[in-house]
Amino acid sequence: MLAATKFTDWVARDLAQRPAQRVVGFNKMPELDVYFAADPCYEDKARTLRNPFYRLGGRYRHFSSYERAVFAPESRTEILMISQLQQPLFVKHYSTPAERFHLLPPGISRDRKAPGNAVEIRAAFRAEFGLEEEDLLLVQIGSGFKTKGLDRSLQALAALPDALRRRTSLIAIGADEPSAFRRMAASLGLAERVEILQGRDDIPRFLLGADLLIHPAYNENTGTVLLEAVVAGLPVLTTAVCGYAHYINEADAGIVLPEPFAQAAMNEALARVLNDDAVRRAWQTNALAFADRADIYDNAEVAANVILKARP
Repeated sequence: MLAATKFTDWVARDLAQRPAQRVVGFNKMPELDVYFAADPCYEDKARTLRNPFYRLGGRYRHFSSYERAVFAPESRTEILMISQLQQPLFVKHYSTPAERFHLLPPGISRDRKAPGNAVEIRAAFRAEFGLEEEDLLLVQIGSGFKTKGLDRSLQALAALPDALRRRTSLIAIGADEPSAFRRMAASLGLAERVEILQGRDDIPRFLLGADLLIHPAYNENTGTVLLEAVVAGLPVLTTAVCGYAHYINEADAGIVLPEPFAQAAMNEALARVLNDDAVRRAWQTNALAFADRADIYDNAEVAANVILKARP
């Protein structure tokens, strides 16, 4: 931490001495024209997740002052937000003027949209994985299985009625250690129904071949995979803590479980969704229509406009 602190101090001093036309920062520090807000509110974490004595230390004083340099009312830094979840916290602690916040579109790649041959891709994928027409496939995608709630998914799968569970399987994909979750699946009697794969580059095939994206995260600032599923036409079951969960409601393309999370509610929702083919087809139609009309692609363009309009 000491080395990082010295480096950011040096950067701040250098910017003050040799100002550029635009200074864009991905870490909070003084003298920024634009800050890309990918990190959560440090002050809120220090006050809610730490012992009060933590705020007596040098680490707190450094990071708190650098965050204040960005978000204080007197600052001129424009703020690029990737999610609406953190903005109220910054306003709470710093009274940051609303006009300095700029919410960026998620920046979903347009090549994630369902292609014209989506039906053929789905058929080939399901044949590869031995899935029959009546079989149901859940996919959960993203590294950090614990944070993404893979345990919740396994419990919900195990809680399905016997007949429904026997024709439902789950594939989880992510760069994470899977052994604990494989043991959990075995203990729940799901060893034959669950496959955990390392990260791979053919995710669009899984989104086209599955019947539902399941993403019951404990914490998720954004959740890009939710929108990747929607633009591929795949319905979603997720939690309200995800920053992009509101898009699922806007698209009417799935279910957003409210907070506080209740496993019983998730179990019921999963069973209900899997039992209703008509609802899933309607969500797919809604998702594809949303993909054609929604402003969720032009992240870089919006960011560039804010940067170029920032103070010279």
